[in-house]
Amino acid sequence: MYLGIDLGTSAVKVIVIDDEGQLLAQKSASLSVQNPHPLFSEQDPHQWWQATDQAVRALRDDVDLADVKGIGLSGQMHGATLLDSAGEVLRPAILWNDGRSAEQCRQLEAQVPDSRIRTGNLMMPGFTAPKLLWVRQHEPELFKQVKHVLLPKDYLRYKMTGQFASDMSDAAGTMWLNLKNRDWDDTLLAATGLTREQMPKLYEGPEITGTLNPDIAQAWAMKTVPVVAGGGDNAAGALGVGITKPGQAMLSLGTSGVYFAVTDGVYGNPEAALHSFCHALPDRWHLMSVILSAASCLDWIAKITNYADVATMLSELEQSAPVQHNVIFLPYLSGERTPHNDPNATGVFFGLTHQSNRLSLVQAVLEGVSFAMADGIQAMHECGYQSDEITLIGGGAQSAYWRQLLADVLNLPLTYRSGGDIGPALGAARLAMLGCHPDSSIESCCPKPELLATYTPDLSRHQQLHQRRETFKALYPCVKELF
Repeated sequence: MYLGIDLGTSAVKVIVIDDEGQLLAQKSASLSVQNPHPLFSEQDPHQWWQATDQAVRALRDDVDLADVKGIGLSGQMHGATLLDSAGEVLRPAILWNDGRSAEQCRQLEAQVPDSRIRTGNLMMPGFTAPKLLWVRQHEPELFKQVKHVLLPKDYLRYKMTGQFASDMSDAAGTMWLNLKNRDWDDTLLAATGLTREQMPKLYEGPEITGTLNPDIAQAWAMKTVPVVAGGGDNAAGALGVGITKPGQAMLSLGTSGVYFAVTDGVYGNPEAALHSFCHALPDRWHLMSVILSAASCLDWIAKITNYADVATMLSELEQSAPVQHNVIFLPYLSGERTPHNDPNATGVFFGLTHQSNRLSLVQAVLEGVSFAMADGIQAMHECGYQSDEITLIGGGAQSAYWRQLLADVLNLPLTYRSGGDIGPALGAARLAMLGCHPDSSIESCCPKPELLATYTPDLSRHQQLHQRRETFKALYPCVKELF
């Protein structure tokens, strides 16, 4: 058996798969996010570890963890986790959707004019490097104590193994990695006042980074098994649904929304706020568009319209969707990345009338997130990338109504496969399998899961939605200066 651990924003998910890749058990433990000031988004790393420990211990009710051969890690990207020389956490981790460091982004790009060539990306507040420059400037005494900088999942690795290590896909999201060389970039590190001695050792996703500490192994009723490098949540999620080769792509509807496409080299369109990162597999990269609020918009609208939960809300919408409505929603509840790179952007409802009701708002939210995803895919097409197949994953993809809506908005066929709701944890477990069996092929360890449904766009519906999308696209430039 193989254990996959996915450190998300709202929860830690852990799964166990067997040698055939079949899911044997899964557990989760919730996490909370703190927003102490406008644009701030933070979490306590101690809570990550407590939740992980709780979830793994709960697995013992369903499977004998003594049979686990290896562990893989996945997690939310970009988070700045700062430790001192004793390995103690110095401050709450600054998360991927934190927008405080826009000015530091401008400073870093001015200081390293070719940073976009080195990293393949536009410097954004969500990335790790500008966060460290913010800490250096606003918390100088704390910055002097920083001995280790870790990404969120790699803090779990440190707690599990005592090793400071990371993988290429997660490291690519820091803006300290030279994308072509797959190595830390000393110039970019120096621009934030750091050296490579403060950074974790780099590995490819399936490589073994250490073994489980004996005390942790005993507490989890496991052996001192190897822990592989793993991958950032999107790269691991792609492996969970068999997205391993150029031409394959996925659309992930999690807290954020991601369009992820595998490439055989470094491609990019930084000006459109597209991301070009390493994949969690050797010698492979990927392009990615990201919107910061996707399924999280559904949680928000369900709460403020007084639905019991998102499932109830979507069920009612599917039964009584408004045939005609003119409400448009900009889904920028946490700012936005692709294509606007605007941490100050906020959510907007436009076109409300006396006839608007809560289902009008819910429909507008689903459409608004879908339109924002279409913006990212359009940016990808404009830089010359086309995919052969797009697979839907993530918690939001569990809604058949939303899956069809996305196909109609994008005017593209979409597939939905089993395991999409646990993609990152499954990908992490698959990387553990690869690490324990290095002679195995990637395709045998990371096959495409069972096809559950295919969604073909409805042309007449697409034309109706296209008209609303034109209004959606025109709205942001009109209100941008008001944010």
